[in-house]
Amino acid sequence: MSKILDTVPVTEWGFFTLPRPMIIAGPCSAETREQVMETAKGLRALGINVFRAGIWKPRTHPGSFEGVGTEGLKWLQEVKRETGMKVCTEVASERHVFECLKYGVDMVWIGARTTANPFLVQEIADAVKDTEIPVLVKNPVNPDLDLWIGALERFNQAGIRKLGVIHRGFSSFQKIQYRNDPGWRIAIELRTRYPGLPFFADPSHMGGDRKYLLELSQRALDLGLDGLMIESHCNPSCALSDASQQVTPEAMQDFLGKIVVRDNEVEDSDFNENLSQLRTRIDVIDDEILSMLASRMSVSRRIGEYKKAHNVAILQTGRWDSVLQEMIEEGKKKGLSPEFISSVYNAIHEASVQVQNEVLSSDGSPSAN
Repeated sequence: MSKILDTVPVTEWGFFTLPRPMIIAGPCSAETREQVMETAKGLRALGINVFRAGIWKPRTHPGSFEGVGTEGLKWLQEVKRETGMKVCTEVASERHVFECLKYGVDMVWIGARTTANPFLVQEIADAVKDTEIPVLVKNPVNPDLDLWIGALERFNQAGIRKLGVIHRGFSSFQKIQYRNDPGWRIAIELRTRYPGLPFFADPSHMGGDRKYLLELSQRALDLGLDGLMIESHCNPSCALSDASQQVTPEAMQDFLGKIVVRDNEVEDSDFNENLSQLRTRIDVIDDEILSMLASRMSVSRRIGEYKKAHNVAILQTGRWDSVLQEMIEEGKKKGLSPEFISSVYNAIHEASVQVQNEVLSSDGSPSAN
């Protein structure tokens, strides 16, 4: 069970100015002093107050550009002096943390690969213990909500109260239009559990291409997230990493100007009353859905008992493929997307198989699944 997190509201960090969206921006990688300073000054001219740059880059293959290392922290120091911006970077080890603290980095974030490793998370949490440095935690590479929450708990137990998250999507084996599957349902679940947790989206890594920045950023803000982490480079075509997903400060000004920021709450009594009535209808429908699901599981259990009595295996994949396709076609007629129907019915099917498997194994017989 998830623990309660003791966190400080992001508006009290002294980093960001309202209204939303709160922006963190800068190059994927700090490459040269000139590149860092030119990009930072361009972003500061837009009113952006928090500058990001990768110093140590986790690359899949050796020999790739793995960042400039500690030398780049000196450039971040200069950004602070020259522009007054807060600066932040990714850390993946105790040594990275100590170097950042030594050079006065204002905030750090934990990358998706690191979040997936509780040993590294604990090492970093121990390193930031007894400091005031804010920590943002990216989601793990796979859609594992408990793993994400576990990382947050480790930092909170280390005394980090200026704590937030960055949603950058999840790795996918399927061919999709984006670099990473947005997996909004996971973000929604985390937001629901911890409504006061500072929550940023990373549309750069989610999309993998600058052409998706606007649509992904708009979706994130429509869901009520607090801000965005965006990769910006003074000359993206020459970037040493992730060139296609970075934008110039000038292009970012245009992009930010197109975003529609919606209010999280309004004082209009008529609106709130109508919204309350609609939500009540949703509650009634949800209760009916739960009752129907319970009835369906009851039937699945009876099917499992019948199969067991006649020594029949649980899975008949041919039938399920036919049922799923039929549901997808029916869903289309009702305005429901194939992806949604497939996700819902596959989850129901997995639960039904589990129920039947429990029945078949109830006397110690080997499972047919």
